[in-house]
Amino acid sequence: MRADGWPDAVVLRGVTESVVTTLGPNGQWNLAALGLRAPEVDEVGGERVTARTWGRTRTWRNFDERGEGVVQFVADPRTFVDAALSIRETVDPVLSEAAAWVRVDVTELDSGEDGGTTWVDWALTPTEATVRERTVPTFNRGYGAVVEATVAVSRLDVSGYDRPTLLDRLRWLESVVERAGGPAEREAYARVREYADADW
Repeated sequence: MRADGWPDAVVLRGVTESVVTTLGPNGQWNLAALGLRAPEVDEVGGERVTARTWGRTRTWRNFDERGEGVVQFVADPRTFVDAALSIRETVDPVLSEAAAWVRVDVTELDSGEDGGTTWVDWALTPTEATVRERTVPTFNRGYGAVVEATVAVSRLDVSGYDRPTLLDRLRWLESVVERAGGPAEREAYARVREYADADW
């Protein structure tokens, strides 16, 4: 375990994609995609991992009301698509397919608005962590294309983004999945199409 409380096996660089579960008012754990920003040195010399939520989502509400969540690292692109683009809830905060998970306390750092959408930056402080799998990491280009597609779909109805440009990007990403992805990535992209309120 590192000094900042994150497991040694969890390497964070740039914006690392994860799945987060947060407890809702119905007693269910809501899944969502959450980009983790690599640790930065703060004003008192410590390091912290941060994340940004966009809009008044379930994750934002649950972070605001509960002050905690469970960050999880999954290799299955289908799980990521479900978390990013659908409403999925579970009774258990930890997914069976999570290779590692970290329970975090969250503290609001900053907030603002961009393109008509509100955002909030949160500091994530680990309180408990478990690493279930230690594997040799491999990935294909299709996996990255699936992740990028979820971002593009989430922006289709945001006024600050050009819809035709996003649809062109989704067509190109689909071609990457077809050329360079495996069966899991192709199935995940089919789910992207299913969840998106658009055709391309």
